[in-house]
Amino acid sequence: MKKKLELVKLEPKYCNYLRQFDNKVPYNYKEKELRPFMGVLFEVNNCMYFAPLSSPKPKHKKLKDKLDFLKIDNGKLGAINFNNMLPVTEKNIIKLDLENNSCSKSEEKYLKLLKEQLFWLNRNSDKLYGRSKKLYDKYLNKTLEPNIAKRCCNFKLLEEKCYSYNSSKVKM
Repeated sequence: MKKKLELVKLEPKYCNYLRQFDNKVPYNYKEKELRPFMGVLFEVNNCMYFAPLSSPKPKHKKLKDKLDFLKIDNGKLGAINFNNMLPVTEKNIIKLDLENNSCSKSEEKYLKLLKEQLFWLNRNSDKLYGRSKKLYDKYLNKTLEPNIAKRCCNFKLLEEKCYSYNSSKVKM
Protein backbone atom coordinates (compact mmCIF):
# COMPACT_ATOMS: atom_id res chain seq x y z
CA MET A 1 0.00 0.00 0.00
CA LYS A 2 1.26 3.46 -0.89
CA LYS A 3 2.17 5.88 1.87
CA LYS A 4 -0.34 8.65 2.45
CA LEU A 5 0.74 11.83 0.65
CA GLU A 6 1.59 14.95 2.60
CA LEU A 7 2.19 18.60 1.81
CA VAL A 8 5.46 20.21 2.86
CA LYS A 9 7.63 23.29 2.30
CA LEU A 10 11.29 23.17 1.35
CA GLU A 11 14.19 24.75 3.17
CA PRO A 12 15.26 27.84 1.14
CA LYS A 13 18.98 27.09 1.67
CA TYR A 14 18.53 23.66 0.13
CA CYS A 15 16.82 25.10 -2.96
CA ASN A 16 19.57 27.71 -3.31
CA TYR A 17 22.18 24.96 -3.10
CA LEU A 18 20.50 22.87 -5.83
CA ARG A 19 20.09 25.91 -8.07
CA GLN A 20 23.90 26.13 -8.33
CA PHE A 21 23.79 22.90 -10.34
CA ASP A 22 20.48 23.22 -12.21
CA ASN A 23 18.93 26.56 -13.18
CA LYS A 24 15.52 24.90 -13.55
CA VAL A 25 15.19 24.54 -9.78
CA PRO A 26 12.36 26.96 -8.96
CA TYR A 27 12.88 29.95 -6.69
CA ASN A 28 11.62 29.87 -3.14
CA TYR A 29 10.07 33.33 -2.87
CA LYS A 30 10.25 34.87 0.60
CA GLU A 31 7.49 37.42 0.07
CA LYS A 32 4.96 34.58 -0.06
CA GLU A 33 5.37 33.73 3.62
CA LEU A 34 2.46 31.30 3.89
CA ARG A 35 3.24 29.58 0.61
CA PRO A 36 6.94 30.00 -0.05
CA PHE A 37 7.32 26.72 -1.90
CA MET A 38 4.57 24.27 -1.19
CA GLY A 39 4.46 20.82 -2.66
CA VAL A 40 3.54 17.20 -2.35
CA LEU A 41 5.97 14.62 -0.98
CA PHE A 42 6.14 11.16 -2.58
CA GLU A 43 8.61 8.49 -3.67
CA VAL A 44 10.10 7.72 -7.10
CA ASN A 45 12.64 4.91 -7.54
CA ASN A 46 13.27 4.65 -3.79
CA CYS A 47 14.04 8.35 -3.54
CA MET A 48 11.82 10.88 -1.79
CA TYR A 49 10.66 13.66 -4.12
CA PHE A 50 8.92 16.99 -3.74
CA ALA A 51 6.76 18.32 -6.58
CA PRO A 52 5.67 21.97 -6.37
CA LEU A 53 2.01 22.85 -6.38
CA SER A 54 0.57 25.80 -8.22
CA SER A 55 -2.39 27.77 -6.86
CA PRO A 56 -5.56 27.73 -8.97
CA LYS A 57 -5.42 30.08 -11.93
CA PRO A 58 -7.99 30.61 -14.72
CA LYS A 59 -5.47 29.29 -17.28
CA HIS A 60 -5.34 25.88 -15.52
CA LYS A 61 -8.88 25.10 -16.61
CA LYS A 62 -7.86 25.60 -20.26
CA LEU A 63 -4.51 23.78 -20.12
CA LYS A 64 -4.31 20.08 -20.86
CA ASP A 65 -2.72 17.56 -18.54
CA LYS A 66 0.71 16.55 -19.82
CA LEU A 67 3.31 14.14 -18.59
CA ASP A 68 4.95 16.91 -16.53
CA PHE A 69 1.74 18.79 -15.54
CA LEU A 70 -1.30 17.46 -13.70
CA LYS A 71 -4.36 19.56 -12.97
CA ILE A 72 -5.81 19.07 -9.51
CA ASP A 73 -9.57 18.55 -9.80
CA ASN A 74 -9.57 19.74 -13.44
CA GLY A 75 -7.62 22.87 -12.46
CA LYS A 76 -10.14 24.06 -9.85
CA LEU A 77 -7.59 23.37 -7.11
CA GLY A 78 -4.42 24.24 -9.03
CA ALA A 79 -1.82 21.94 -10.56
CA ILE A 80 1.34 19.92 -9.93
CA ASN A 81 4.51 20.66 -11.90
CA PHE A 82 6.38 17.36 -12.16
CA ASN A 83 9.07 18.88 -14.38
CA ASN A 84 10.25 20.78 -11.27
CA MET A 85 10.17 17.85 -8.86
CA LEU A 86 13.18 17.76 -6.56
CA PRO A 87 14.81 14.96 -4.58
CA VAL A 88 14.68 15.59 -0.82
CA THR A 89 15.30 14.00 2.55
CA GLU A 90 13.57 14.65 5.85
CA LYS A 91 16.31 17.22 6.56
CA ASN A 92 15.20 19.44 3.62
CA ILE A 93 11.49 19.66 4.32
CA ILE A 94 9.33 21.64 6.70
CA LYS A 95 6.19 19.82 7.76
CA LEU A 96 2.96 21.79 7.55
CA ASP A 97 0.36 22.12 10.26
CA LEU A 98 -2.89 22.07 8.33
CA GLU A 99 -4.84 22.20 11.59
CA ASN A 100 -3.64 25.70 12.54
CA ASN A 101 -6.51 27.22 14.50
CA SER A 102 -4.93 30.62 15.12
CA CYS A 103 -4.72 32.07 11.64
CA SER A 104 -6.11 35.07 9.81
CA LYS A 105 -9.08 34.89 7.42
CA SER A 106 -6.79 34.80 4.35
CA GLU A 107 -4.62 32.10 5.93
CA GLU A 108 -7.77 30.17 6.85
CA LYS A 109 -8.93 30.29 3.23
CA TYR A 110 -5.50 29.15 2.08
CA LEU A 111 -5.38 26.27 4.59
CA LYS A 112 -8.78 25.17 3.29
CA LEU A 113 -7.36 25.08 -0.26
CA LEU A 114 -4.34 23.06 0.91
CA LYS A 115 -6.59 20.54 2.67
CA GLU A 116 -8.73 20.21 -0.48
CA GLN A 117 -5.61 19.74 -2.64
CA LEU A 118 -4.25 17.08 -0.28
CA PHE A 119 -7.60 15.26 -0.14
CA TRP A 120 -7.78 15.17 -3.97
CA LEU A 121 -4.15 14.08 -4.28
CA ASN A 122 -4.59 11.20 -1.86
CA ARG A 123 -7.75 10.06 -3.67
CA ASN A 124 -5.88 10.25 -7.00
CA SER A 125 -2.44 9.12 -5.86
CA ASP A 126 -2.20 6.57 -8.69
CA LYS A 127 -2.19 9.46 -11.19
CA LEU A 128 0.54 11.23 -9.23
CA TYR A 129 2.72 8.14 -8.84
CA GLY A 130 2.18 6.96 -12.41
CA ARG A 131 2.90 10.34 -13.95
CA SER A 132 5.98 11.07 -11.84
CA LYS A 133 7.50 7.62 -12.41
CA LYS A 134 6.87 7.73 -16.17
CA LEU A 135 8.37 11.24 -16.47
CA TYR A 136 11.37 10.23 -14.37
CA ASP A 137 12.03 7.06 -16.39
CA LYS A 138 11.58 8.77 -19.77
CA TYR A 139 13.89 11.61 -18.69
CA LEU A 140 16.60 9.17 -17.60
CA ASN A 141 16.18 7.05 -20.75
CA LYS A 142 16.23 10.19 -22.92
CA THR A 143 12.90 9.26 -24.52
CA LEU A 144 10.98 12.38 -23.47
CA GLU A 145 9.60 14.78 -26.04
CA PRO A 146 12.25 17.51 -26.42
CA ASN A 147 9.90 20.32 -25.36
CA ILE A 148 9.14 18.50 -22.08
CA ALA A 149 12.75 17.43 -21.48
CA LYS A 150 14.01 21.03 -21.70
CA ARG A 151 11.56 22.04 -18.92
CA CYS A 152 12.69 19.30 -16.53
CA CYS A 153 15.17 19.50 -13.72
CA ASN A 154 18.09 17.09 -14.05
CA PHE A 155 16.72 14.46 -11.68
CA LYS A 156 19.80 12.21 -11.47
CA LEU A 157 22.23 15.09 -10.95
CA LEU A 158 19.99 16.58 -8.26
CA GLU A 159 19.75 13.20 -6.51
CA GLU A 160 23.57 13.17 -6.30
CA LYS A 161 23.61 16.76 -5.01
CA CYS A 162 20.85 15.95 -2.51
CA TYR A 163 22.95 13.11 -1.15
CA SER A 164 26.08 15.33 -1.00
CA TYR A 165 24.22 18.17 0.69
CA ASN A 166 22.69 15.96 3.32
CA SER A 167 25.72 13.80 4.02
CA SER A 168 28.32 16.59 4.21
CA LYS A 169 26.04 19.24 5.76
CA VAL A 170 26.93 21.79 3.07
CA LYS A 171 25.76 25.22 4.21
CA MET A 172 25.20 28.34 2.15
